[in-house]
Amino acid sequence: MYVCLCNGVTESAIHRAAQAGIRTLGELAMSTGCSTGCGSCSEVAEEVLRDAVAGPAVHHRREWVAA
Repeated sequence: MYVCLCNGVTESAIHRAAQAGIRTLGELAMSTGCSTGCGSCSEVAEEVLRDAVAGPAVHHRREWVAA
């Protein structure tokens, strides 16, 4: 799923960024461009990043459930 339409950033890209050590929305923005366009994705991007940093999760109908 696309999180940032302005810059074409997907959930998978955010998970890869987290695996590479990205921990904050600012770092994510610098590395992927996420949230640097209109900014409407900021909250969702931060949530996806937070969940990715927390560990493996299963995405279920827009809710994150620990695996």
